[in-house]
Amino acid sequence: MHENLIPVRQAVIARNPGESEFHQAVDEVFESLGPVVARHPELLESAILERICEPERQIIFRVPWTDDNGRVHINRGFRVEFNSALGPYKGGLRFHPSVYLGIVKFLGFEQIFKNSLTGMPIGGGKGGSDFDPSGRSDAEIMRFCQSFMTELYRHIGEYTDVPAGDIGVGGREIGYLFGQYKRITNRYESGVLTGKGLAWGGSLVRTEATGYGTVMFAEEMLKTRGQDMDGREMLVSGSGNVAIYAIERAQSLGAKVLTASDSSGYVVDPDGIDLDLLKQVKEVERARISQYAERKGGRARFISDGSVWDVPGSVALPCATQNELNGRQAKKLLANGVEVVAEGANMPTTAEAVRIFRDADVLFAPGKAANAGGVATSALEMQQNASRDSWTFDYTQQRLQEIMRGIHHRCAETADEYGMPGNYVAGANIAGFIKVARAMSAQGLI
Repeated sequence: MHENLIPVRQAVIARNPGESEFHQAVDEVFESLGPVVARHPELLESAILERICEPERQIIFRVPWTDDNGRVHINRGFRVEFNSALGPYKGGLRFHPSVYLGIVKFLGFEQIFKNSLTGMPIGGGKGGSDFDPSGRSDAEIMRFCQSFMTELYRHIGEYTDVPAGDIGVGGREIGYLFGQYKRITNRYESGVLTGKGLAWGGSLVRTEATGYGTVMFAEEMLKTRGQDMDGREMLVSGSGNVAIYAIERAQSLGAKVLTASDSSGYVVDPDGIDLDLLKQVKEVERARISQYAERKGGRARFISDGSVWDVPGSVALPCATQNELNGRQAKKLLANGVEVVAEGANMPTTAEAVRIFRDADVLFAPGKAANAGGVATSALEMQQNASRDSWTFDYTQQRLQEIMRGIHHRCAETADEYGMPGNYVAGANIAGFIKVARAMSAQGLI
């Protein structure tokens, strides 16, 4: 890390004690910014770095709700509105027991640079709750969402802050949240949330966008070496929205996807994942991944220990959660012939694993670049809502493809410009940072 960045980094750690994920995200960006600081010392003089690491607003609130037995529960809600230099705050809501302020700040910090890379006029924010939707009835989830929005509504709006979904927040939850927002405000403000149902303001391709976009980015990286996806054996972690649609896109390009996982373990299917069965198990029945292996039979098997990264394959897409791929697993992937790693989740690869991949000349795409397709399509949904319009699937998918190519181009070009060719981590961090920093400088000390 550049010597001028170390005091700033130390101040961030001291100011945000115990928030390890946020510290990790800051370190990952700062380690790329040495050449920027050397070339643009004025960014240190105006304290851009200190300001970009301090959220513009942090909102924490109580969320009381009752279960189907009448028992009262209390959860904690969060919304971190991190940076609005480029546009209204934009980023998802995560409902998961692991959620605390440090997780939300890490996600929001990443979102600043991810949203910048898309080229769309959106700032960075993130939110959520430590509520666990697993095993809860639709009625319980509705009551929780209504209570959550009863506080959140006063902080959001289509020109202020536009939340979307994330882990634990899909179309069902967005529907309940939007309904309560409309009920409280007496406004049909379509652009206040994205990820809506198609019948009431949602965008085609939004469901598929993060997974599709991750594969599109990997495809662009392969093109730089004159290669493609056809015939490749691919490893995917997770079995939620991102993983399922990454699998769908990869299969359409001729890849054979061998794995999927959830918190209980993972499945290996040497014949290739049966996407229809996986969707039935995970999207319709919300069952455990072991059900896939039981129903598929044949050579498909469920493994409750180890990880998907123990399986040989040339392309790896971590699409589950943060820090799921560590240094030991990275070495295992290298030994098994991995050539491409693209992050479908947010920061799923530890810093040690990233260094291992970079040292081995593996094509590695950080999440802020590779999984930006979701938020980019959310911005396209906002455009359609603002114009009271609706676009076709093919047109929206074409826009997504153009955006992902643009992100890849910006990352690759910036890495070259700053003397680090092929380093997509540095390219993404520098390109995302410079755009936001220039906007902050132009808008004065606020």
